[in-house]
This record gives sequence, C-alpha cells and structure tokens, in this order.
Amino acid sequence: MNAPVNPAALPSFGQVQDAAARIAPYAVVTPVLRSGVLNALSGADLHFKCENLQRGGAFKFRGACNAVWSMDDEQAARGVVTHSSGNHGNALALAAATRGIAAHVIVPEGAVRTKLEAIERAGAILHRCEATQAAREAKAEEVRRATGAELVHPYADTRVMAGQGTAALELLQQADGLDALITPIGGGGLASGCAIAAHGVAPQLALYGAEPTGADDAARSLAAGHRVGPFVANTLCDGLRTLIGETNFEALRMHRVEAITVTDEETIAAMRLLWNELKLVVEPSSATVLAAVLKRPERFKGRRVGLVLTGGNVDIDALPW
Repeated sequence: MNAPVNPAALPSFGQVQDAAARIAPYAVVTPVLRSGVLNALSGADLHFKCENLQRGGAFKFRGACNAVWSMDDEQAARGVVTHSSGNHGNALALAAATRGIAAHVIVPEGAVRTKLEAIERAGAILHRCEATQAAREAKAEEVRRATGAELVHPYADTRVMAGQGTAALELLQQADGLDALITPIGGGGLASGCAIAAHGVAPQLALYGAEPTGADDAARSLAAGHRVGPFVANTLCDGLRTLIGETNFEALRMHRVEAITVTDEETIAAMRLLWNELKLVVEPSSATVLAAVLKRPERFKGRRVGLVLTGGNVDIDALPW
C-alpha cells in the first residue's frame, strides 16, 4: 500500500484563484455550450466547457502557463522541460513562448503525429524516447541536468494542478447552480485541480471522473482506497493512458470523486454525438465525459451537470470511425 501523500503538496483553493489571475493575460476564456438533443438523450441539463477551444487546442495550456509564469526570472532563463505524448508538450511550448524562454519536450515513440507536429510548430526542442513511463522520466531528467531547465511535470506539479483547476473556476462562474461536475481522468492534473476549485466554490457539488476501461487505474485505486501500481493501457484515448499521480489520487480521494469507466466503443459513440450536435472537433479523451453520463443516467437525471471537454487535437486522417 502507498504511504499517504502530505496534503500540503496539493494546491489550495487560493492557489487556483492566484493561477486564474496569473494566466488571465494569456489563456482563452472558453465558452460553455448546451444542446437540447444531448439533454434529451441524457435526461440532464448539460453544460459543456469547451477547452478544445483553448490555446493549443486543450486545457493543458492553463497549467503550463501557470507553471511558466510562477518561476522567477533566473530560473525561467534556463527554460523548461517536460515529457508528453502531445497536449501538455504543446501547451508548455506555447506557454514558454509567451515568456520568451526555451521548452524541451520528451516525446515517446508512437505519439499521435498531429500532436507532435503541433509541439514543433510551437517552437519546442523535441527529444525522443521509448514509449514507457520510465524512459520518459529518465530522458527528462537527463535533459534537465544538461540544461538546468525547470521540470514541469504533466500532472504531478502543484502549479500545473492549480492552473488546470481554473477551468472549473471559470465554468462555475459561467453556469450558475450546477449540481455535478465531470472531467476525464488520466494522470489526474485536471481532475484534481478541478476538484479543489469546485469544492472551493461549492463544497456540496458532486464530482465525477470519466475513465476508459482500458486505463481504469483511478477507478481501481479509488475502490481499493490506495493507488494501484503501473499497468499497460489499452484504449484509443491517448490522453488518458497515464497512471494517475500519487498527489492527484489523494486529491480525488479527499474530494470524494466517483470514477465511471467507459469502453472505447461508448466513447466513440459519444464523440460522434459531440461532433454532430455541438459542431465541435473533440478528441476521444474529451468524449469520455458524455459517454459516462449516458452510461450512468441514474447519476445525472434531472441535474445541472458541467462537463469539461478537454481537447480537440485529432488526426483528421485517422478518425476512430
């Protein structure tokens, strides 16, 4: 069993508020959309937070931007480094550009081509490695030692979690009286940050996380009461294949987040609905939230529900249908 994580390692609600002010000059205030068709299908009043329209096409810019602008000038001058299969790397490169500093991104073999191209366009220096968590972390440490760059972890970083939480903070300002909030769960940066932010505003808000059955470590961890070990992911949701971070898991446990698992087939069906009804390009990881609501309608019927659509970076030539 894993030792308990010190809650002091988690960002406070105040840190989420500070992050919102810090990133305001750079981040997009993304819209909240609704659909009568999707409301009828779910039996709930759904409010979709469109982070696919964020800079870089994903919510990740929020956390990366907060991390970049939290550093002092001396450290910032040495640049930043991270490992990422796509969206976080792109976001960190874009955030680094707002401060005129270097960004080093370690990318695993087999990453989505369009996401790698986006990272390069954003101006990052790419370093390739094998497609394992150990290889990613080892390469990031190698680059950090060689350059002096600051490591900005994709999800297990207080600054990143606080930045991601600003999505929930914003949503709760845009949609009054929500009864529930659901986000995808991968490494847990968004889910944990949003949990802290949401309960800072509305302590009684019901919180849910959507997770692929082929990468259900968070659901298994919450059921067991402790974080489970490494696993081999088997899902088309490339943004959710990561083992949940220890600190992130602790935040989900503390804030009583309920995980709902969905199959890839259910996710694809939900993705098609989002494209058709909201007229939005969203990636599979985003569609898990709608898939979860449709799979467990008894959890959401008659309630006002906020759903975070996390990103829209897809390879148009390789859609899952």
